Amino acid sequence: MNLAVAQFEPKDGDKAYNLSVIESLALKAKSQKADVISFHEMSITAYTFTKDLSLNEINALAEEIPHGKSTQKLVEISKEMDIPILAGLIEKDNGKLYNTYIAVDKNGVLAKYRKIHPFISEHMSVGNQYVVFDLMGWKCGILICYDNNVIENVRATALLGAELIFAPHVTGCTPSSMPGRGYVEDKYWQNREMDPVPLRMEFDGPKGRGWLMKWLPARAYDNGLYYAFSNPIGYDGAHLKNGNSMIIDPYGEVLSETRSFEDDIAISKLSKEKIKLSGGWRYKNARRPELYNEIIGQEHSSETMPIWMK
Repeated sequence: MNLAVAQFEPKDGDKAYNLSVIESLALKAKSQKADVISFHEMSITAYTFTKDLSLNEINALAEEIPHGKSTQKLVEISKEMDIPILAGLIEKDNGKLYNTYIAVDKNGVLAKYRKIHPFISEHMSVGNQYVVFDLMGWKCGILICYDNNVIENVRATALLGAELIFAPHVTGCTPSSMPGRGYVEDKYWQNREMDPVPLRMEFDGPKGRGWLMKWLPARAYDNGLYYAFSNPIGYDGAHLKNGNSMIIDPYGEVLSETRSFEDDIAISKLSKEKIKLSGGWRYKNARRPELYNEIIGQEHSSETMPIWMK
């Protein structure tokens, strides 16, 4: 599989614009021989601005799947360009709202995943199941943003057979208890063309890529699978994001990555042979679950809210 991951700067609530960017980047990916392209979390609606929306406002953005206009437009784009597309939106179903990510091809929806650790809006309901689906002969899973921070989610998806995990995010450049984390000042973004180095240093440091490198490669390495990380570039709501969409192999190595400050893609060729040669594959097969079944499965109260929202 030739896999593409995308980064772009979305417009808040402007589904028509965001879908037009998805269309143009899908065309770019197809022209560069990509077989599949994936976009970031809630890429159709934008994400961060929804934290301040009322129930009526967020409900107005939401759509049913698969019959909603955005899903149908994705299928139309996929059919026209003959490339499967993965993207995110707000789903409404039986009076509930979800942060949902879908995979489509020319025939319709291949998979739908609801974020199981949502926090951006009190009006969002939690998803309650993992998803593994077939895509071009590959077993693929989906985990949205915070879901990837909980290592049990990644292991569970891997144990369900995933060889590749799509990890759509809107992350980076927000405050945390970790030293060096925080917002990136707007002045660096506004001056990115005249003096790009300070912005690149901010994005590559502990506020952005440096933080990603502490854990993203570990998820791929420990589980012996590929990771497709996608993230917006520029502003999502009031937050500046660092992009750095990347593809990581089962050895934990970055195969390709977006490095511009523009709407862009990165493409890598995935090979199944790497999976069974990886350490994570061997360690997964060496597990002794009888030692920790009851420990991992014991009652626990989940706390998801990040520091920047408290």
